[in-house]
Amino acid sequence: MAAGTSTGLYLVAAIIGIGVVAQVLSDRFEVPSIIFLIAAGIALGPEGLGLVTRETFAGSLPSIVGLSVAIIVFEGAFHLRLEKFRETPAATTRLVTIGAVIALLGTAGAVKFAFPDTSWEFAFLIGALLVATGPTVITPIMEVVPVRDRVETALETEGIVNDVTAAILAVVVFEVIVTGGSTPSEFLQLFVERLGTGMVIGTIVAGVLYYALRYVDLSPGNAPQNARLLVLAGALVAFAAADFVFAEAGVAAVAVAGVVLGNLDVPYEDDISEFKGDITLLVLSFVFIALAALLRFEDLARLGLGGVFVVVAVAVVIRPALVFLATIGDRFTFQERLFMSAVGPRGIIPASVATLFAVELQSRADELRAAGEIVQAAQLDAGATLLVGTVFLVILATVVFEGGLARYIAEFLDVIPMRVIIVGGGQVGRTLADRLEDRGENVVIAEVDEDAVELARNQGHTVHIGDGTDTDVLRSAGADNCSILVTATGDDDANLLTAQLAKSKFDIETVMARANNPDNVEAFEDLGVRTISSAVATAQAMDNAIERPALAQWMGELGRSGDVQEIEVTSEELIGRPVREVGPELPSGVLIALVARDGESLVPAADFILEEGDCITLIGNREAVRDAMEFCHPGE
Repeated sequence: MAAGTSTGLYLVAAIIGIGVVAQVLSDRFEVPSIIFLIAAGIALGPEGLGLVTRETFAGSLPSIVGLSVAIIVFEGAFHLRLEKFRETPAATTRLVTIGAVIALLGTAGAVKFAFPDTSWEFAFLIGALLVATGPTVITPIMEVVPVRDRVETALETEGIVNDVTAAILAVVVFEVIVTGGSTPSEFLQLFVERLGTGMVIGTIVAGVLYYALRYVDLSPGNAPQNARLLVLAGALVAFAAADFVFAEAGVAAVAVAGVVLGNLDVPYEDDISEFKGDITLLVLSFVFIALAALLRFEDLARLGLGGVFVVVAVAVVIRPALVFLATIGDRFTFQERLFMSAVGPRGIIPASVATLFAVELQSRADELRAAGEIVQAAQLDAGATLLVGTVFLVILATVVFEGGLARYIAEFLDVIPMRVIIVGGGQVGRTLADRLEDRGENVVIAEVDEDAVELARNQGHTVHIGDGTDTDVLRSAGADNCSILVTATGDDDANLLTAQLAKSKFDIETVMARANNPDNVEAFEDLGVRTISSAVATAQAMDNAIERPALAQWMGELGRSGDVQEIEVTSEELIGRPVREVGPELPSGVLIALVARDGESLVPAADFILEEGDCITLIGNREAVRDAMEFCHPGE
């Protein structure tokens, strides 16, 4: 094996290994992994050890980056569920349309103001690239900052759609720069060609994959593995086919294919998601480290105060302006708008495309110099330096400050749902966690048994290892910032002790306990703990199935098609009005079943007058109940 080949092999292996370590550190310290990846890239690059340079990958870097971006974008789009989009459709739509336009024009204006000598073409090229936030930076943040579904969905949708928008816009502007100009109609044509091509090819590939997964026997003995490989191959084919027709149409193709396929009922969906998540982790690590290794501090230093101005304009002025404008009149609270304004880091699309553009610009500059066109060559060199320096400076600043501080910002603004701790990771605890997390609650399971911990984590739950009867374990699980604690182990003594600690040491608002022995219910209730007897609950469920089968069946659908929720009435539109007037104003399919006032619950008559502070029970269709909760308690 040649020395150069072996060195490259060792570097690739080292980069992948560092990427995995970065992910482990990210999970451990609850900080987005991108921060560690960029730091590793800089350490390996010319500014550090000098192991990775522009010559390391020869001419293969564009292809490696392109295929990696295809996998990353497809994986993010595959997890984007359209039913979540319904929570805030207007705001999300405005984020990816009006918001993208504001980001483009505002950033281009800031670049032109900070660097008057640069052309408007280069200013718009930088503005186009910095439209993108992207799933590569937003998704890791959402993994460590469990905000409400409406916030997560808006940010993730914005990232996926704007990745596509930014890539295509940037390519069109770049073609204008290198070809010497274009009319507005030609500019629009170039954009529509790429977006349309990507949408058509992406839809076709998604349709073919769906048919193959649903109706073709993929091998009885190894169908899940074949399904995973088929989807991965489909994503790469969609990217390559669209990119072959028009440059950067591939990004649109994989995004569309991912969204379409992810929202169809495909077999082996969990296997596909898990597999693509692992592949994405590897390629994301490689690309971010490789691109960060190409960064030169001298490019950043040349920007001076102008670069600082652009960063401040993008993060402090333009981002809040577009977020607040896009979310006017929607369900977001003021604190949630502030959080979304403070979390808009740029990621892989700006970094990769800017690097590739800079390489091409420098190649063209070398050709011009060889032809004697010294002035034009100098302009392209200056443009390439400005492009890479500005884009990477914004990426570094937003990733480090917005990504690294995202959880602290969320906690300061109080946009993370109050924590629910479930002591006991058995079947009861995990099932309860599933239901609570489906409603957007921030759930932590405390469990000491290693097998139960592994099982709960494999099911996607956040698990804190430790004995729930230990004060320090409860505190480290978040009991100081906990609204509800449920102790659901199979040991009544442990449940009783945990409930005592929750009441006496942490003053938790709601403490619930599972009583495995009905004779112990009185002991729990003497503590003021809400108690569920396993025996009584099972008997009641069986009785319902015998005497009230329709109700029992409907209750089994809670959290899926149906829902029951309690909410405090705070809306001035409802206070002082009878139920007969309020009922027709609720979303279709929702009823007010109970009203709790002064510790008593009753089925309200039509003439019952609602008062501020009443707690009403809403019953009906799942999505309609969520809308009704917002109507009765705005901002919840």
